[in-house]
Amino acid sequence: MSTTGENDQGLRKIIDMTRMISIVLLLLHFYYYCYAAFATWHLTYEITDRILANISRSGLFNSFQRSKIIALVFLFISLIGVRGRKSDKHNYRTALAYLLTGLLLYFISGLLLNWDTIITTVAVVYFMITATGYLLVLSGGVMLSRIIRNNLSNEVFNKHNETFPQEERLLENEYSINLPAEYIFKGKKRNSWINFLNARRSILCLGGPGSGKSFYIVENCIRQLTAKHFTQFIFDFKYPELTTLAYNEFLKHHKRYPVVPKFYTVNFSNLECSHRCNPLFPELMNDILDAMDASKTILLSINKTWSQRQGEFFVESPINLLAAVFWFLKKFQQGKYCTLPHAIELLQMEYDKVFTILNSEPEIRTLINPFINAYLNDVMETVESQFASVKIPMGRLSSPQLYYILSGNDFTLDINNPDEPKIVCLGNDPVKADALAPIISLFCDRLNKIINQQGKQKCATVYDEFATLRAGSVAKVIATGRSNNIVCILALQDYSQLKQVYSKEEAETIFNICGNVISGQVSGETAKLLAERFPKTMQDRQSLSINSNDTSISKSKQLEHAIPASTISSLSSGEFVGIVADNPDQPIELKPFHCRIKNDLEKIKKEKASYKALPIVRKVNRIIVESDFQRIKNEVAEIEVTVMQELLADPDKHILIIKKD
Repeated sequence: MSTTGENDQGLRKIIDMTRMISIVLLLLHFYYYCYAAFATWHLTYEITDRILANISRSGLFNSFQRSKIIALVFLFISLIGVRGRKSDKHNYRTALAYLLTGLLLYFISGLLLNWDTIITTVAVVYFMITATGYLLVLSGGVMLSRIIRNNLSNEVFNKHNETFPQEERLLENEYSINLPAEYIFKGKKRNSWINFLNARRSILCLGGPGSGKSFYIVENCIRQLTAKHFTQFIFDFKYPELTTLAYNEFLKHHKRYPVVPKFYTVNFSNLECSHRCNPLFPELMNDILDAMDASKTILLSINKTWSQRQGEFFVESPINLLAAVFWFLKKFQQGKYCTLPHAIELLQMEYDKVFTILNSEPEIRTLINPFINAYLNDVMETVESQFASVKIPMGRLSSPQLYYILSGNDFTLDINNPDEPKIVCLGNDPVKADALAPIISLFCDRLNKIINQQGKQKCATVYDEFATLRAGSVAKVIATGRSNNIVCILALQDYSQLKQVYSKEEAETIFNICGNVISGQVSGETAKLLAERFPKTMQDRQSLSINSNDTSISKSKQLEHAIPASTISSLSSGEFVGIVADNPDQPIELKPFHCRIKNDLEKIKKEKASYKALPIVRKVNRIIVESDFQRIKNEVAEIEVTVMQELLADPDKHILIIKKD
């Protein structure tokens, strides 16, 4: 400490001496060039004149500006070692203004000596202007020493620090989806590519309303999947937007497929443009577990709170009952009546008839035995509550339009059948979304089980607004579908929506096992989960500390979130963050991204203007729909008659007839 103090004192003495030399030289300049004024004031002395004469021989006064320049040089030397108390109020602009103004006055003042007036007046004005300039230079130099020299960013949201290099190469393969983009790195805009090299590891797309997930991501995915000859299943929440796109892309590329696929669309609002499909197609229902899964999908989709109570008696019993109905219809007359409308009508029968019909099938007796025992033992409260849990929600699906669509067999759900490939679009009606959710969920669940098999053609499933339906088999497709060449694309608004439809464990599984993630603007828990999923980067940090004695600036590097939750919650439309998965033979070092996807808006607008409308499948009128509705009711009545005749014809089967005394 003592050594530092001595050094500071020595430095101050040197500064003071240098500045004194500067002042003395300036005073000598005044005395020499304004000698006449000093003589008038009787301030000249013989000894000073001798000293001045000796100094002049050194050449100091050979030119008018030399002595002034030398005095200024000594002043600048003294300013180099100045250590003024730092202040954040000073800035370079003010300091330079002082310096430049002072230099201007300091040197331009010499013009006053040519002024033709009283010599003493000229001298006084010259002294004042030169001294003022000198003091301004001194003040500006001192102010410069007090400015806090730092490069602290004035950026409010730290965007510059959060930028990072991203993948700029276009990497393609048979299963890739590539989106052109642009990003900002260190203040410069650069072009990049979002390379979903291995889309078979599934793509999870998140984004709130208006974030652009459908326009920028889902639509581009459909275009590229069709161009690469994928069979597809598309859930079109806002029918017919995606369906029209898929149809026109199909028309553009269908001849390039190894086997030309057929295009099917199912919607429940425009029957003339809809094909008919039975999701419970008996040939594709291999065992009773398929019936159980179908029953579970429908009932958990209708009763959203049940997903959190799976395993409880009052949840599992209705599922078993509906599964028994499905499997009976599958076994009865080789599945001739195995449709959801027939199941709905069968459940509306009286208890004696329903139990007798179901009891006639040996494979489901264990499922319905608890219901029969409760019924025969007059535990009607239990029976009625269990039946009501099935009959009431299923009764809501009893409409002629739904019966018409679900009882036909225009196509089956094996979309990746190499011999009969298909592109299927399932349309929703946002106005009837809640009512249609169980049917749509059944379609999706059955399709996922059918396509997830070996030896099939490559296919893709695209779900827009995935959280509006419940397909528990999706998690298995994501986990195992890669080996069967299945690309699964899930688009939803927020993670919280997923937890409303699925149990917490199921929602976490779906959210966590997707290999590729891309997200637009989301907030809350979803943004926090995504921020934790993205890697951290080394970011510069600076801090400034000012006190009465000193100012200190510290710099450091810290590992911070490359894309924090606050950034994710403030993304603009078309701006996305995410992380991609690579392949062993095509490694990607720069997997995370934060960019804006580039869509050729004019080109897309022209293409959509030229799109062909969806074709009419068949002419449908109210009479056809009503007659089909009545036919199903009549066929269920025939099932009752046929079963009763079989049981009554065989004495050994009389015991199977359920009749309460």
